[in-house]
Amino acid sequence: MSRTSRGLVPALHVLTDTREGRDPLPDVRAAVSSGPCAVQVRAKDLSDRDHLALTLAVIAVARPAGCLVIVDDRVDVAVAADADGVHLGASDLPVDLVRTITPPEFVIGATARDALTAKAAEDLGASYLGVGPAYATTTKAGLPEPLGPEGVALVVAATSLPVIAVGGVTAAHVPALRAAGVHGVAVVTAVSEATHPTAAAAALAAALGCPPTPPTPPAAPGAPRSESRTTSTRA
Repeated sequence: MSRTSRGLVPALHVLTDTREGRDPLPDVRAAVSSGPCAVQVRAKDLSDRDHLALTLAVIAVARPAGCLVIVDDRVDVAVAADADGVHLGASDLPVDLVRTITPPEFVIGATARDALTAKAAEDLGASYLGVGPAYATTTKAGLPEPLGPEGVALVVAATSLPVIAVGGVTAAHVPALRAAGVHGVAVVTAVSEATHPTAAAAALAAALGCPPTPPTPPAAPGAPRSESRTTSTRA
């Protein structure tokens, strides 16, 4: 199966929110309780060591639940933490270069806003595209005008890669974005600023049609705990 297969990329991506010293781990727990998803570690305000420590903490929560962990921007942190992938912005290292220094199964997301950028990222070996802002958002400064579902649809039409819409997305936006052809969505405040983050994550997963997390059967007495990742992270 190709690394660009839609089956390899979860539909729900939840980004960590570390603004103003927030602890993102409760939101990570809420996200992984919703079923197979990707947790993107965004921590632009942290030192390198704190960034690594947060990534390792997220992995400790997400990996046993069968969820991917993707680090925004920082290839070094992703590799050092043995994360599942990295998401690269327009000013980050080139996709094709990162592909040469990471394992074959490493997930590489690329940012795109138009058909030309989308096609270039696909040709360079990206696994999926983050496209946005789909709607107005306050979590990141200096962004261009929102694309809306119509603008996102133009990018979807230009690529065979899974498209993840990002920027101001809530569960209410999912039907319009699905109609535009997106594979999934990435959210920050839809979970981190929700009154009930677990319910918010579950609503997003339900809107996307994600399978729920199956109950974990009790381990047999004396049975060793498995340390391997579950297959749901790759399918």
